[in-house]
Amino acid sequence: MALTAELKQKTKRLVESKNMLKGITVASFLESTIVPIPLEAVMVPLMQARREKLWLIALMATVGCVMGALFGYALGYYLFDAVGDSVIELLSSQSQFEQVKAQMQSQGFWFVLTLGIAPVPFQIAMLAAGATKFSLLQFLIATCIARSLRYFGLAAVVYFAGDQAEKLIKQHKIKAVIFTTAIVLLAWWIASR
Repeated sequence: MALTAELKQKTKRLVESKNMLKGITVASFLESTIVPIPLEAVMVPLMQARREKLWLIALMATVGCVMGALFGYALGYYLFDAVGDSVIELLSSQSQFEQVKAQMQSQGFWFVLTLGIAPVPFQIAMLAAGATKFSLLQFLIATCIARSLRYFGLAAVVYFAGDQAEKLIKQHKIKAVIFTTAIVLLAWWIASR
């Protein structure tokens, strides 16, 4: 309960700050790299309070996340041998990571896109893409699509639902993630045929 009150207080300060867009970009970068707490808790109230910057907030969150994804990719690409085991131990298990690596090698683009939408730590996809030397361009395109769906989707809900957006998102978040993931998986299946 105290964490929620503190989060609301920080969100209020962020809403009123002249550095609001920089703040959301940094928060998104941190969320995609080291802080596995969903950014929606801050973004939705921020978007509701600053509707005139609604789409810009979504864009800056996407930019922050993509920068974080590049950082994670670089970690996997350049430092996997040195730090990979520690990060894997923190975020998942060695066997889970081996499965991710195998998927990256065979279906990397669709795998990154799916993990970018599904409610699993995206850090796994970033590290796996870098560690397997997966195409940086394909990784960035998949990341941009996945995270744009997430953040611009939130912006669209706030745009159309207004003050009811937070309640609507809480009620239908799981269904929306399942539906979007199912569509991506269907597209993946069709593309592999």
